[in-house]
Amino acid sequence: MNTRLVIVAMLALTAVSCKNDKKDGEEEVFFAEQEQAIAEVDTISLTIQTFPRQILCNGRLAAIRKAELMCPKGGDVLQSVNVQNGQHVVTGTLLAVAETRDRSVDLDKAHHDLERAKVELQDKLIGLGYDVISSDNWNTIVPADVLKRAEVTSGYYSAKFALQSAQTALSDCRLTAPFSGRIADLVARPHQRGDRFCTLIDDSYFDVEFKVLEAELSFMHKGQVVKVTPFVHEDEAYEGTVTEINPTIDTKGLVSVKARIKNTADRLMDGMNVKVVVENMVPNMFVVPKEAVVERDGYHVVFMYDEKTHRAVWTYVDIAYSNLTSFAITGCEKKETEIHEGQKVITSGNLNLADDTEVTIAREE
Repeated sequence: MNTRLVIVAMLALTAVSCKNDKKDGEEEVFFAEQEQAIAEVDTISLTIQTFPRQILCNGRLAAIRKAELMCPKGGDVLQSVNVQNGQHVVTGTLLAVAETRDRSVDLDKAHHDLERAKVELQDKLIGLGYDVISSDNWNTIVPADVLKRAEVTSGYYSAKFALQSAQTALSDCRLTAPFSGRIADLVARPHQRGDRFCTLIDDSYFDVEFKVLEAELSFMHKGQVVKVTPFVHEDEAYEGTVTEINPTIDTKGLVSVKARIKNTADRLMDGMNVKVVVENMVPNMFVVPKEAVVERDGYHVVFMYDEKTHRAVWTYVDIAYSNLTSFAITGCEKKETEIHEGQKVITSGNLNLADDTEVTIAREE
């Protein structure tokens, strides 16, 4: 009996000893993992820079020239249509021709009438004693007032005017491009009657109209550079300049601004929706990536890297300006903090950092 109790007691002691050894081993592993879990961060050095302050707006493109073209001889049958939607044409390109048969007949008749009137004019001048048969230049032998009176009374003057009218009427059967551009909204068809032909759009340059807040008006000026990005091609950016600032403010406190951009890639279209970024350079600012700034307790915070202790130092800041990628920061006025040139700002791995957290630098800029 006593021997059995002794054996049980020894087994119990052995089990407890094993548990303690296991616990000690787990604690050693835990602390080793703690030592290995030091956060890796990227840093940049604070330097004084010129900050590109930005205003972000939405706008819509409008071609600088746009014409609604009507069919030649509206209501007549079109003999031919020589263009299609999307086609680029240059000034003077023949777009369409209306039925010319009747105008051609009128032109031939006008030529015959002019020839007959010229013969009658010759007879009249000969009757007045002038030898116009042996001379091609009647102005040298017939006084101007006499020649003019003879042209009117012989019908030559009227016949010449009728010929010019017939030539113009035939020419009007041809529709040509008034300026270089692109064909859009083509509705006319060959061998059909029509009035409206198409819209011609000069897409070499575009105006983009956008609105800014009244408070941002001082930020705008003519000649200012803007960057325009189509919503459908966000990887493309076009540069332009402000051409107009409307000197009125609407009921919503907005001011209309217009800028002009060049269609360098030939991908912009009339009516296209775009994003507009207006930039203004602000000198002598500390600039950090947006990722460097986090919010804590309702304040903006950056973590500075202390080179002596290798720890992150919680630092309150104010955001002076922002753009798409960066903040211009200053020390926090309420917290009375300051930032200085040369300090190292943590730009990554800072979301879960706390003040005085030990960190190691993975990359430094």
